[in-house]
Amino acid sequence: MKKHILIFAALFSFGFASVQAQDKISKNKLSISAEQNSIEALLNSKNFEFIANTAYPTGGTSKNLVGSDYAIIFTPKMVKSHLPFYGRAYSGMNMSKDKGMRFNGKPQDFKIENSDKGYHVQTKVEDDNDTFSISISVSNSGYATLTISSNNRGTISYYGEIISAK
Repeated sequence: MKKHILIFAALFSFGFASVQAQDKISKNKLSISAEQNSIEALLNSKNFEFIANTAYPTGGTSKNLVGSDYAIIFTPKMVKSHLPFYGRAYSGMNMSKDKGMRFNGKPQDFKIENSDKGYHVQTKVEDDNDTFSISISVSNSGYATLTISSNNRGTISYYGEIISAK
């Protein structure tokens, strides 16, 4: 009889643990789904900020930017970039007055594509001196890689995260 009670207790314990694990998986899926919806809504609003944590210049070593407040702000009417630039400048550009990858301009051809792995955002910004092509790959959790190509400088990428614009 004791043997039957022990077997029953063991089966009950395993069954209970399995139900708890299933509940935990379901809750994780719900939180991931809510997070994805939040990121998608943020991108579709075209009103968000990319906070840069690391810069990756073409052909150079990565630069830690954590805590330096480097960011690029996107709104439907304006893109305002305050990012550093490390890399190659092309001829005709006066580097003595270089202030980094800083520009303001109206976004053109703002496109957002959704995939299984996240989102891809593309836009173009023109200011008085240059044209900037901006590409952002955003994961479902909000971490992103931003790449900027310009007519006057080499391509540079930044790793960081997407947040709601202030």
